[in-house]
Amino acid sequence: MHFKNLYLRSFRLFLFPLALVYGGIVTIRNYCYEKGWLGSVSFNIPIICVGNLSVGGTGKSPMVDYLIGFLKQQYPVATLSRGYKRRTSGYVLAGANTTAIEIGDEPMQFHLAHPDVAVSVGEKRIEAIPQLLFDRPETKVIVLDDAYQHREIHPGLNILLTDYANLYTRDFYLPTGDLRDEKKSAKRTDIIVVTKCPAELTQHQRFAIMRELNPDQHQHVFFSSIRYETPRHLFTGQLKPLSKDSEVLLVSGIANPEPLTNYLLDATKTYDAIFYGDHHIYSIDDLNAIQERFDRINDSGKMVITTEKDGVRLLKFSDRIRNLPLYVLPISLNFLFDEESKFQQLVSQYPHSFYSTHT
Repeated sequence: MHFKNLYLRSFRLFLFPLALVYGGIVTIRNYCYEKGWLGSVSFNIPIICVGNLSVGGTGKSPMVDYLIGFLKQQYPVATLSRGYKRRTSGYVLAGANTTAIEIGDEPMQFHLAHPDVAVSVGEKRIEAIPQLLFDRPETKVIVLDDAYQHREIHPGLNILLTDYANLYTRDFYLPTGDLRDEKKSAKRTDIIVVTKCPAELTQHQRFAIMRELNPDQHQHVFFSSIRYETPRHLFTGQLKPLSKDSEVLLVSGIANPEPLTNYLLDATKTYDAIFYGDHHIYSIDDLNAIQERFDRINDSGKMVITTEKDGVRLLKFSDRIRNLPLYVLPISLNFLFDEESKFQQLVSQYPHSFYSTHT
């Protein structure tokens, strides 16, 4: 469980009775699905679901981005997200003039990175999928973002993510812990990916985690780490590598910034930081605070670093911050133990098998 400080830990433990109530509701809901009292719908198209059992950052966005990147080389791909904290409602398909306010920061990130892919949002995914297929009938694969608990839809392939520093096996129900689902729900998945691992994870650590997760025989477990790429200017696209001479102001509104701060500790001379809540909607007051903090840094080569998710939320202020040395720090997945090709083969096998049996 992620506890930011002693006060928060004590407060969350105090809410243990609420966690038991929440866990009971989740258990009853899952039982109803397992007994068939609540139904799931299958669609005549390969659907890949990416999700987790907890709240917070387990790395869903990098995984969805990764899946889009290699699947679109084989099939016309679409992705469907809820569109968390957007200012619209219902189904929306991203277009040329779409903003993060309309579809949410993570879908906007996918849209900017993959303009050739259909990126859509919709709270009721069971209604959004037919609309998506009507708008983009050429679609051959749909990637569902953060839909593991959305059991109205029965995907053909489930990919479950769990954070190395907060494995679901060691967690507890909200609000005492971070779990939003039963631990045994992991048995529904086909692939488990342990994310944000140390790049130097040993075989001994790997096997210890495997024993703890105790996957079923049909389940495959992979391990991945975060790879930070060269910072890219938010507006010009200019690349600027970090070095031990770099002085940085970090601006971050993500669920778990700890891996990022650890990276900056190693990669820069020094950094200051302004942290906001996950999916924070930036305001003019925030921009003023960022500018004021940046001006305090006494270094000619100073720069502002933010995440790709924060970057798409800041684009709307282009007129005010275009002259600020504002760089996004892209991240990518790095599969450990040379198993990237095995992962891709498993994922690609599903739509290939689907179309082999439906033609």
